[in-house]
Amino acid sequence: MFSRVPLKNQLLIFVLIFSLGYGCASAPLGSSVNMPSANAQPIAGPLYVTTTNEELVWERAVDVLHDFNFQIERENRLGKVIQTSPKVGASLFEPWHKDAVGFNSRLEGTLQSVRRTVQISMQPDDQGTGYVVNVAAYKEREDLPGIAANSPGAATFEESQPLSRDLNPVVGQTAPSRWIPAGRDPLLEQAIMAKLQAVYSQ
Repeated sequence: MFSRVPLKNQLLIFVLIFSLGYGCASAPLGSSVNMPSANAQPIAGPLYVTTTNEELVWERAVDVLHDFNFQIERENRLGKVIQTSPKVGASLFEPWHKDAVGFNSRLEGTLQSVRRTVQISMQPDDQGTGYVVNVAAYKEREDLPGIAANSPGAATFEESQPLSRDLNPVVGQTAPSRWIPAGRDPLLEQAIMAKLQAVYSQ
C-alpha cells in the first residue's frame, strides 16, 4: 500500500517520522556530551578553575572547542581570549556535529541556514590562585539578498540551439550572503561550560 504513495509524499513521510523519532528520543546519537538532560541544573557561568597553570587551562579549553567541532580562528594570549571560526549549524541529519544543542536548534538548522561562533575568555582572579573562565556563543542567521542560481542548466543542452561550449558557467549565488545576528545561544554555552567543568575537574 505504501508503494502507491507518490515518491515526493514518501520522502515527506520519512522526514516527519525521522523528526518525531529524533525529538522523542531521550539521547540522540552523538549527544552524550553536549545534550544536558531535562532535569540537569544549568551550569552557572563563569566557571572558576583553581589552578595557576595557565597552559593547562588554555589547552583544555581548545580541546573542548575541537570536541564540539569548532575551528580556532584566533588565540589572543595577551587578552586571554580564544575565538572560533563561524561554524554552519548542524541539521537533524548530522547528529555527529555537536554545535546544535537540542531538537529545536537542529530543526532550525535544517530549515534555515545558521552559524555559530564561540568565544572563551579566561582571566586570573585577584588572589592569583585560579582563573575565571567564561563562554559566549553567538548565533547568526543567513540573509540571502540575491538568487541562488544553482541549477543543472550548465550541464544540459537545448535541441533548438546550436551546440556552444561555455567553459566557465556561472554557478552560485548572484550576491554574497549576509548574516544577521540572532543573539546568544544559551544551550550551547551551557553544554560547553559543562564539558569544561568536567575536564578541569579531572
